[in-house]
Amino acid sequence: MKSVSGKNWVEKKIDKNLLEKTKQDFNFNELLAKLIISRNFDKTEIFNIDNDLEISNIFINNKDFKIASDILIESINNKEKICILGDYDVDGNASTALFVRFFEFIKHPYFYYIPDREKDGYGASIKIFEKLNLKKPKLVIMVDCGSTSNDAINFLNKKNIKSIIIDHHEINKPFPRSNIIINPKKNDGYEKYSNLCATALTYFFLDLVIKKKNYAYKLNNYLIYVLLATVCDVMPLRKINRILAINILKNYNVKKNISIDTIFRLKNKKNKITIDDLGFMIGPIINSAGRLGASHLSVELLSSENQNIVNEISERLIRLNDKRKEIEKKILDKINFKKIEKENKNIIIYYNPNIKEGLIGIIASRLKDYFNKPAIVITRSNNVFKGSARSTKDYNIGNLIKLLCDKKIIQSGGGHNMAAGLIIKKEKIKLLDNFIQNDYSKKVLNLINFLEYDAELSSSSININLINNIYKLYPFGNDNPLPLFLFKRFKILKTTVLDNRHISAILKPNLGTSIKTICYNCINTDLGNYLLSYKNQIDIIAQVSLNTWNNKKSVQLNIKDVFI
Repeated sequence: MKSVSGKNWVEKKIDKNLLEKTKQDFNFNELLAKLIISRNFDKTEIFNIDNDLEISNIFINNKDFKIASDILIESINNKEKICILGDYDVDGNASTALFVRFFEFIKHPYFYYIPDREKDGYGASIKIFEKLNLKKPKLVIMVDCGSTSNDAINFLNKKNIKSIIIDHHEINKPFPRSNIIINPKKNDGYEKYSNLCATALTYFFLDLVIKKKNYAYKLNNYLIYVLLATVCDVMPLRKINRILAINILKNYNVKKNISIDTIFRLKNKKNKITIDDLGFMIGPIINSAGRLGASHLSVELLSSENQNIVNEISERLIRLNDKRKEIEKKILDKINFKKIEKENKNIIIYYNPNIKEGLIGIIASRLKDYFNKPAIVITRSNNVFKGSARSTKDYNIGNLIKLLCDKKIIQSGGGHNMAAGLIIKKEKIKLLDNFIQNDYSKKVLNLINFLEYDAELSSSSININLINNIYKLYPFGNDNPLPLFLFKRFKILKTTVLDNRHISAILKPNLGTSIKTICYNCINTDLGNYLLSYKNQIDIIAQVSLNTWNNKKSVQLNIKDVFI
């Protein structure tokens, strides 16, 4: 079934025997049972649908965590100055802020550094450590970076500076010669937790230190940072992340955190915090600092208790994020989407030397979402060609970066399953393109030339009962998306363009009352053009979502595609 945007859609196939067994075993209705099967929920996740599960420290007996905690405790006992080096994204900022708040509480000497994306580049480097060495740290803790920084770690070792790496990016042998590396991707017995972000790893690490030292520090006050980083780093909201998310959302009061409370107030938000608030409002505001050359501000925001400072930084970051949106729109308006569509490549490689380095990741994300394909955006930054990649769940972009490094196609790079960065010589961009297209064809044998929706539903089923049923699987995110449904026979009554990017539409089914819908980022696309101009009956692929504004709840359809 082909849509107006040229995509082929089919309904997900579910084993009927398994469907009946799931319904009987867990007393679920057919739709919920179908959604659970299609997502391959395990028994713990199914139990967590109707039952609470406690958050416990899963690393209490882990060798790497024990060694790292002993190193940190020794430094604390000896009152040694400690440096925290974090990445410039939300995960790096939140990890660093957890350490800052902890060291402030125990009154231990420390300083932190968040690299400038353009001046310093990504992660730990000799250049950065030469600068930080002037402050004479005895221990450097790297969070959300360091896994591929062999030369930088060798520099620290020569200076007799101890180091701890807490990271979740791909790591290759030989590992950096740090005193200890906490990274589930080392395949050292805890790889099943490789879906945890650096902030989650940092949280469990600090929890272990606090318990060993018997500090009266309430680390769980900052669990919200773990969820913020998990969502913004596009970690799967499954397994341990799902348990964390459910607990945090259930128990969190936005008033508990001065930084998030201030952003909520400035954005006129009064609802209980949601995954969407973290991913689409707070996260981009925090990220704007690193994208537009003010990387230190986000840690300062997340670690401060001074209301005046928090107000000033929040307002500045909101302005930066608004500026980022304007620049992003101008970039997207210049991209020839029709040309990319006609090329029909497995992976989109887009080169534009004029895109600001801090924005290539978000442009790659927009291209990935629009075409439902992995995307790499490359720009020129200070005579260096840098790329940022965003991927789909069927293709591990972090593994690809390792392969590209081994083949000498790129100069350097790093990342995880869904996102990565790289540095490349201009003359090798075409070679990169060819290699990636072939690699994708080999690894994804059955190329996905269709998209799947979860079920066909009647328009009469669109009500709060359907929402309650679907939202048993909440929170939604990576690897647990909001379900997609096929609804038939609507007429478009009214459309409104929002922010020159989105379309709000009132649809009227054959039977029943009209319903509000939204179609995001569809202006100047075939989908958007049909919504604005088509007068006859349409069928739609849409998500059924709960729209909450100022604590008022209503059912809304998020349109993903249209059939005529």
